[in-house]
Amino acid sequence: MKDLITFETLPNWVPGRLLLASDGLGWKNVALRSYHYEGQDVTVPAMRDFMLVGYRSGVTPMQRRFDGRWTKETLGPGAVSLLTRAQQVSWSWVEPIDVTHVYLSGALVAEVASEVLDCTVTDVALADILRTEDPVMTHAMSAIAEEAQTQDLGGALYVDSVARGLIVHLLRRYAMVRTPPESDAGGLSRTQQARILEYIDAGLSQSLDLTGMAEALSLTPCLFARQFRRSFGLPPYAFVKARRLERARHLLARTTLPIKAVAADCGFSDQAHLTRLFSAAYDVTPAVFRRQAS
Repeated sequence: MKDLITFETLPNWVPGRLLLASDGLGWKNVALRSYHYEGQDVTVPAMRDFMLVGYRSGVTPMQRRFDGRWTKETLGPGAVSLLTRAQQVSWSWVEPIDVTHVYLSGALVAEVASEVLDCTVTDVALADILRTEDPVMTHAMSAIAEEAQTQDLGGALYVDSVARGLIVHLLRRYAMVRTPPESDAGGLSRTQQARILEYIDAGLSQSLDLTGMAEALSLTPCLFARQFRRSFGLPPYAFVKARRLERARHLLARTTLPIKAVAADCGFSDQAHLTRLFSAAYDVTPAVFRRQAS
């Protein structure tokens, strides 16, 4: 893996005229470059990042050799090519074209995959697709390119948000995901159940996430989530929400704490958040529940 090339060095193998770049904009795990290319025949070493190629202008026959197999397409505006990371690839085309590259780091893709699947993901591979016409992809790539051009307020945060949505789309349609093999024949032991309940109850006023709960039992998030559900009948996020609502009911009925303070003590973002979830769960607002309880 140490020999993987970066997008910054890609012109060493694919020479072209740089039209636009996100270099120096402070983006993390996402980058963009646009090039004008004349026809050429090149072989690109395995790259560190996933690469999406959007075709902006010009139409050309294109051949690509990936994993020992050649594919052929005619590519022009509206088309997108996908290339997974860490794989050598050869390209051959004859006509001048303008393209936009969006580079996504392996770490970001694995992170989003882990969040989507509620599981530790060790590796993601994109399908080898020389040509697809996908409005979701082209819109996301255009939005990232426009941000590189305009450099508006909050650009890095905006690009991260767009990229994460794009990755979810890629995972749904074009990706293969690998998770570590784990033994999960049963649920949590009684000792583990007692320990995680204590951990959850002690942290209800704070932010509780899957990783932290799993670490409390020295388990991976994926294994923890499956065993937790087997033991308690709910996924961890749903169980924590129910536990917060139970505490809120207790405090509303047994104390005179302001509802705003109850919301904070139970880990809700604000009083409105508590009211919305409480009403959905019990068909009554916290204020009405308190009056009825008294």
